[in-house]
Amino acid sequence: MTAPEHPSRAAEGTTSAWHHSHPVRIYWEDTDAGGIVFYGNYLKFMERARTEWLRTLGFDQEGMRRSGEGMFVVADTQLRYLQPARLDDLLHVTVAVVERGRASVEFAQDVWRGDTLLVRGRIRIGWVQSVAATETTEAGLRPGRIPQRILAVLPEPLAEHPSKPSAAAQASGAQDTPTATPA
Repeated sequence: MTAPEHPSRAAEGTTSAWHHSHPVRIYWEDTDAGGIVFYGNYLKFMERARTEWLRTLGFDQEGMRRSGEGMFVVADTQLRYLQPARLDDLLHVTVAVVERGRASVEFAQDVWRGDTLLVRGRIRIGWVQSVAATETTEAGLRPGRIPQRILAVLPEPLAEHPSKPSAAAQASGAQDTPTATPA
């Protein structure tokens, strides 16, 4: 993974390239005895950011699962830990679609503390549907195609890992932002 582009080096006349930013405050429950965030919790933070982003698009994951339509499951994760987060930090977790297929979506997700990139990740989620139990088989899940109503509102994938959220986005909490476009 390449290093993020610092805002001072960003192309003039462009906006941030991520699709959503979600704030996360670090509490004792997130840390080890030394007050440093446990590495596995970054995946939780990224999951929350993706879930809240899908909610802003109008999709209730539990409702889709309960109705039998299907659900997203994590298929692959890649994380690079650069610096630790600590107790009481306010972080911003960004979400950007970087690849979109009929059965899966790949996201670039970063965790920032102000201007400092802490964790860089790529997460692939796949769509699965419930399979009812029969006399000879157990109930389960099978891969499926993402419903067209969801694909229709997902933004176009970004070409590369996006840059950090703006100071205004960080100050206002969760925020959706258009993809990078030349002025």
